[in-house]
Amino acid sequence: MIIKFTKMHGLGNDFVVIDAVNQQFTLSEDICRHFADRRFGIGCDQILLVEPAKLPETDFHFRIFNADGSEAGACGNGARCFAQFIRRKGLSELQSVRVGTSTAIIILRYLDDNQIEVDMGVPSFDPATIPFVAEQQADQYPLQINGEQYAICAVSMGNPHAVLMVGDTDLAPVERLGPLIERHERFPQRTNVGFLQVISPNETKLRVFERGSGETLACGSGACAAVAAGRLLGLLEEEVVVHLRGGDLVIKWSGQGSTVLMRGPAETVYEGAIEI
Repeated sequence: MIIKFTKMHGLGNDFVVIDAVNQQFTLSEDICRHFADRRFGIGCDQILLVEPAKLPETDFHFRIFNADGSEAGACGNGARCFAQFIRRKGLSELQSVRVGTSTAIIILRYLDDNQIEVDMGVPSFDPATIPFVAEQQADQYPLQINGEQYAICAVSMGNPHAVLMVGDTDLAPVERLGPLIERHERFPQRTNVGFLQVISPNETKLRVFERGSGETLACGSGACAAVAAGRLLGLLEEEVVVHLRGGDLVIKWSGQGSTVLMRGPAETVYEGAIEI
């Protein structure tokens, strides 16, 4: 079977985006891993499916598969690519699109200069929701790793995130700690791991080790989680520029009970087809 796809990226976080409205097929973990393989497949951080709406209050449904074939509940950079994809393919002409995921409903808005704003929903710090094993909710938690203790914030943006404060992201032990925290026993569904450097109350740097994909050049939900964590600790103001290795995102969060807004670009690389 031949599947048509579009290769896209948001700040270097790259995706295989597939129209599942007009194509009928089934993805397995093996097929997802083949698509994501950069030597024998297409190559990507995640595979994104554009599906018909499953809820009456939404316009589309959004499924996200990591490079290892596992399914995720949220992807901020992918959401912006989703928005550009449906516009370019003529699937929608709406200026504001409501999209259902496995964990939430997000809102995509088209702005000027190829910018797309995503309403990522309300962040949750409730351990049971994340999920994260803790006796009670706290701003930070001690995490034991190989006999050393680290302080993390735990937050859900529709997917789990651990956020560590670091003095310099260039020196942060992403390759060493990322996989250890991702699979830490206190995160029963694994987690994304953000290494956050605060430059000023309105500016940060961030590296993210993504669950099921490893370190990526950018992570939209990770940027949202990092800003929410920084705000929770009183380190950041309402609107923050987040410098990621692939480029910049603007994140805005008014505080508890408010949704997080993310603004950034989305780019199309090429169109293709692959046989499965």
